Amino acid sequence: MIQCPMPLVFVVEDDPGVSQLIERALHKYDFRCRCFDTGGAFLRQLRSESPDLVILDLQLPDMDALQIVGPLRAEHRFGLMIVTGRDDSHDRVLGLEMGADDYVTKPFEPRELIARVRSVIRRYQGAPSPELKPEQCAEFAGWRFDLSTYLLVSPSGEETNLSQAEAQLLRVMLEHPNQILSRDQLLDGRNVTALDRSIDLRVSRLRRRFEEDPQHAKIIKTVYGAGYLFSANVTWS
Repeated sequence: MIQCPMPLVFVVEDDPGVSQLIERALHKYDFRCRCFDTGGAFLRQLRSESPDLVILDLQLPDMDALQIVGPLRAEHRFGLMIVTGRDDSHDRVLGLEMGADDYVTKPFEPRELIARVRSVIRRYQGAPSPELKPEQCAEFAGWRFDLSTYLLVSPSGEETNLSQAEAQLLRVMLEHPNQILSRDQLLDGRNVTALDRSIDLRVSRLRRRFEEDPQHAKIIKTVYGAGYLFSANVTWS
């Protein structure tokens, strides 16, 4: 029997104590691990090796890691978890809006960290929804979305690649057009605490992809006290 390799995690952390704590926890629960103490070393390794998940500290000696979250999301498809001592609500909101899958503040409980790592990796390794074929594309309100590549094309032809989190959220909405979806339904059955706390941020980020005036949304509407409504007819090809 061919065994699948253990998931690979990149840890980008300049504090040796914290880095060793995370590394020990990962090895204990059967994850492979590469540790980097600078953003530059991490980015160089990324050119030749792709992980299943990146654990990224924001306060690195050679860069503000928050500045690379967006480019990482645009160019790569792996889990991204921010682990930092910066417990600032602005940083948390910005990190999640830019595409991080989770945001954990120090100090943290190693077993909780491992649970979050597993949750994020499961989402990226999950099989496609059985009712949708990987090659299917959805068209709505002049937009086109390719589920296999996460490519979103605007009515004017402008192309954008969605993050994994955005794509999963949009897929759920496309499968249930013109229906009110609760926050639990938008999680698509995933018991992920961090997602539960940030689902409104993720909807807001996705909404800005479509709306010129997000405060008066026409496609993704807020139904106060109930959830969200994807107000567009959807056709599949």
